[in-house]
This record gives sequence, C-alpha cells and structure tokens, in this order.
Amino acid sequence: MNVECSWDDLVAGARRGQPRPLAQLISRVEDREAGWQEAMKALFPHAGSARVIGITGPPGAGKSSLTSCITASLVARGHRVGIIAVDPTSPFSGGALLGDRLRMHAVATTPGVFIRSMATRGTLGGLCQGARDIARILAAAGHDIILLETVGVGQDEIEVVKAADLVVVVCVPGQGDGVQTLKAGIMEIADLFVVNKADREGADVLVADIRSMQALTACASSETAPVLETCALTGQGVEALVEALLASPARSHSGMRDEARIREEVLTLLERDIAQLVRQRWANNGSLDAAVRRVHSGETDPYSAAQSILRTVKLVP
Repeated sequence: MNVECSWDDLVAGARRGQPRPLAQLISRVEDREAGWQEAMKALFPHAGSARVIGITGPPGAGKSSLTSCITASLVARGHRVGIIAVDPTSPFSGGALLGDRLRMHAVATTPGVFIRSMATRGTLGGLCQGARDIARILAAAGHDIILLETVGVGQDEIEVVKAADLVVVVCVPGQGDGVQTLKAGIMEIADLFVVNKADREGADVLVADIRSMQALTACASSETAPVLETCALTGQGVEALVEALLASPARSHSGMRDEARIREEVLTLLERDIAQLVRQRWANNGSLDAAVRRVHSGETDPYSAAQSILRTVKLVP
C-alpha cells in the first residue's frame, strides 16, 4: 500500500538528493497541493547558489541533443546537473509529451543528473509558472547547474529570460531565413548564441547574419553576445560552449537585473495567489456560477462580471 509522505519527509529527502522524494516533492509542488508554500519556504534558504541556464530557440534546432551533450560535459567536470525539459502539453492528459526526455536518454541514468519533464500547459513562451519553483527544488537538492530547456520560442515568446540566470539561443541553418527567427526580442534575451548542426551547409551564413543583426541592434553600453558553432551529433564545439557557459557572468550577479528578476517573481506569485483567492471565494459561495449564468443569458458581459468580482474582494475601487 502506498503511504503518502509528509511534506517534511519529502523536503528532507530532497535535501539529501534522494531521487524518489525529490520527484514526489516536485510533482506535489507543481500540482499546488495544500502545503506546497510551506515546503518552498523551507527549501528557499538552500536554493540560492545554483546557476540556471535557459536553452531556447526555434523547434528543430537540436536543443535536446545539445542539452544532453552539455550535461555530459558538465558531469565530467564534477557538476551536478538538474534538467527541466519543458515539453508540449498532451491534449488528453494535460501532461508533458516527453519528446525532449527521449532525446536525452544518454544522460538520463547518469549519477548526479536529475531530469524533470513538465508540460507547457498553454503558457506563453513554453514555461509554466512552476518552472521557477522546480529550479529552486533542484538547487536545494544539491544540483549546482540547472538547464532549463524550452519547447521552442516564437518571435514574442521570451518568457525564459524571467526564469534563467543565463540565456542561450540555439539556431540552426537550413530552415529558410535564419534571421527571421531572431527578430522581436530574441536578440535582446540572448547572452550567448549557438548555431547548432554547424556541419550543415549555410552555417557560416547564419553566423554572419546573427553578427549583422547584433551590429544593428547593439547599444554602446551593452556587450555583444558570443556566437558559437556546435554539432551535437559529433560533439563538435560542445566543450568550447561549456567553457563559455561557465565563464559567462550570470544575470543574477548584476544588482539591477537581479532586483528586477526578484520583483517579477514576487509579482507572478501575487498574481497567481490573488487569482486563486478570487476563484475560491466566488466558487464557494456560488457567485461565480451565478456570474457565468448572467453572462451566458446576456444580462451582463464578462468584463462587467470581472469588475464586479474585483470590487467584492476590494481589489479595485
């Protein structure tokens, strides 16, 4: 018979780096079971030293294979690596499709590596709100480097920058206009560009395009992000990439960026808790169902109903 562990037991097991309590703790925090906030409070003091590296880029760029290679190199250097692989959401179960995890089978059983797949759940930019919490749990469990690999970004989907200390944008030649994938914010979030599958024709052209875009968008006060070439299949350039990742200053080590990131995290938690409070309060007394019926019957509109809810909980005048 399965006996559910207490939060204290799960926190203690995770702190010791035990895979089963760690996995259970992540699942229960991700599902927002009662008591998750207390568990996160207990873990928070132990979760401040890990470096979170975001790996993003268009679908098909080889992010998962590259993440696997990076992980193998980091482990060989003595690091403990946590991987958060953000997959598309299954339309049936609501969970992750696990496609990224399948491509990382080479490191899945490596000592010192913990892989967690999570579903996007429709969140813009391929990151659900629990990603930050999972990163903190992995850090508290002794993983000093956390790789956050996203499902693939569009031109405006740059959510990864809010959760990572360092952002790697992976591009690949041979997918039409390579510069097209770098517009509208992608240039700004990258701390490092990687042209993967560099053995393909057009890799040199893509590198030149990225550098041209950097020259057009560069500010006098900002440094230009390095552009590296790799081939995950052969391992070409992977060691140079890992050296660059370890040498790059993390975003969280610059005061203003760190403060802005913490502010964003606090606001995200406030938004989530306020929305949950409103939903629970109105659902419990039947007012939410009544508001839905009024909108459905045409008595009011959803905007007026929302304003009415906010006035009730005194969030707006």
